[in-house]
Amino acid sequence: MARRALILVEGTRSNGALYVQAAQRLGLHPITLSANPAQYDYLAAEAIDAISVDTGNLDALIHECSRVRAAYDIAGITSADEEVYATAGKLCRYFDLPGPNPASIDRCCDKFVQRELLARAGVPLPAYYLASDAVDVKSSAAEIGLPVILKPAVGHGSSGVRLCCNLDELAEHTTYLLGGEHIWPCSPRVLVEEFAQGPFYSADLMGNEVIGIEAADFDRPPHFVFRKCLFPAPLTDDEYTRIADVSLSCLRALDLGWGPTNIELRWTKRGPVVIEVNPRLAGGINPRLVQLAYGVDLVTEHIKLVIGEKWDLRRGRSHTAAARNLIPDRDGILDWISGGDRAAALPGVAEVELYVEPNSPIVRKGDYRDPIGHVIATSRDPALTEAILQRALDLISWSITPFPTPDEQVRSASPHEH
Repeated sequence: MARRALILVEGTRSNGALYVQAAQRLGLHPITLSANPAQYDYLAAEAIDAISVDTGNLDALIHECSRVRAAYDIAGITSADEEVYATAGKLCRYFDLPGPNPASIDRCCDKFVQRELLARAGVPLPAYYLASDAVDVKSSAAEIGLPVILKPAVGHGSSGVRLCCNLDELAEHTTYLLGGEHIWPCSPRVLVEEFAQGPFYSADLMGNEVIGIEAADFDRPPHFVFRKCLFPAPLTDDEYTRIADVSLSCLRALDLGWGPTNIELRWTKRGPVVIEVNPRLAGGINPRLVQLAYGVDLVTEHIKLVIGEKWDLRRGRSHTAAARNLIPDRDGILDWISGGDRAAALPGVAEVELYVEPNSPIVRKGDYRDPIGHVIATSRDPALTEAILQRALDLISWSITPFPTPDEQVRSASPHEH
């Protein structure tokens, strides 16, 4: 009898390895299809099968999956990467396997189309306009009123997203997005959006069920790099119900509801306002927080759905999990980073991960790539969890030497300490 395989189309730095490990725990043989398998460290580290293929070419993917099927029983096909999640859905349809509706995923990944569908359904949104040139951007911003957020209509991980508080910042970021510096997967289109102000929340859903709601905040503006996350969010029953109701209305408006969805909101004077619907599992450390707090492994349960097995979303515990990303405040060379082992040894610290080795260059992008590590703490008590997290953070420090300026012939002799 052929061994059962799980096909993973591309991967991600944050939870690609979690999909591989979960597949193995379920007795599946994970095989990753990628345009560049070498970009995923965990594949080589765990000797995971990977096939190099153009993942933007559906016919090439069908060909490779057909080759795999000659040696394995393909139990399921999925992806942790938003850019190819719709493609994974198309492969599922071709091979008659469970999967998301690719048309719904494609519509959702275009932020303008997503907003039009949500607006039509009466979902509360920030004011927004679509712009294709600098004149459109400026007139749209004038219509909404500064400050506004400029973001690519297609993209993820907060790449190219910026808060613009005045006309100079608006012009500067317009030039960045439309002047050739930002890399577009399609023709350039910019969303000009009202800056919805208020606490930020993130709802995790599987199928048509709200699993839980997370609170988060960001590092320094003008970018939106996640700094701290707390799961579950400290909400009243009424606040939870209102966020959950709005989240479920998003699923209906976008024809989602198969598998995982992550919905980002802000609580404004109008109540919950939807910032973005991600038709996939949340990236970053979010799935880990859900597992630590509620005992629900979203990655494993997603794979069960993908291979046609019954999932189990019942909460096994009721804890609080809090995380802090380690974010550098300057570019340069990382001289050293220390204290991770001591922090990890503290009772209640669930995870300390450092992504960057000493002597590595640090070049901030203003998006999901900026953190150089993270710390997660958990306990039954929210205040205790926060205290554990802070004790761990106090043990971690690093030093970054700024890059030399064009005029400098020698490297700066005074490293900056954090």
